[in-house]
Amino acid sequence: MIEIKNLTKVYKLSKKKMQELKTKETIKRAADNISLTARPGEIYGLLGPNGAGKTTTLRCVATLLKPSEGSVSVCGYDTITQGEEVRKNICLLTNEIKLDPHFSPKYMFQFFGKLHGVDDETIEKRRKELFDYFGISEFENKKIEELSTGMKQKASIAVSLVHDPKVVIFDEPTSGLDIITARNVTDLLLKLRDEGKLVIISTHIMSEAEKLCDRIGVIIDGKKVIEGTLNEILEATQAKDLEDAFFDLYKEHHKEEK
Repeated sequence: MIEIKNLTKVYKLSKKKMQELKTKETIKRAADNISLTARPGEIYGLLGPNGAGKTTTLRCVATLLKPSEGSVSVCGYDTITQGEEVRKNICLLTNEIKLDPHFSPKYMFQFFGKLHGVDDETIEKRRKELFDYFGISEFENKKIEELSTGMKQKASIAVSLVHDPKVVIFDEPTSGLDIITARNVTDLLLKLRDEGKLVIISTHIMSEAEKLCDRIGVIIDGKKVIEGTLNEILEATQAKDLEDAFFDLYKEHHKEEK
């Protein structure tokens, strides 16, 4: 389980960043008093526009960032005081995490398997299972830099799952992928959920959230503005689909902020 209580993350802005953001504010609240609970056997989606705070929230969950206020626990472990235990139970995949281009998928899988303390027999079993699933086996000894964009992403996903984590954290998992690779990824997330794992993703793709997520938390300007199943959100907003619901929430949020 992931439990986030009153999570706030504040950044001090440099003059250059203030100019980029066209603001006179000297600080940015990337996450603003966010609370949520995600449970095993579900896909929880953080939905919001770019810069809403989705990635910041996930990085706090993954122990990459320390909250300014509030707390985060994963599988009962506090992300600040028990970070090592948290990392044993999770995998994190973002578009910014790239495999070393000079090594092969097979080598990287074995390397990270050993890093996680997985025995050789289990590494080999996991590698065959995941590489076969993603169609990587044929290319497993090629350098990462020689692979297509989609194949690089699939190799990254396979490597991230080498230690069979209980919690799967994917930040924009299908961003920039072709339709076939994107479908491979979403099918895998559903498979992992059905195996009882907790999957938490961020996305700004409405159709992806509608199809994948058991529950959705909408984040705008660092604040969680609504949470629930798709039907609960549609009922609360009286919208016909998630896209309309999101725009209604977005307009309402900015009306209140003025």
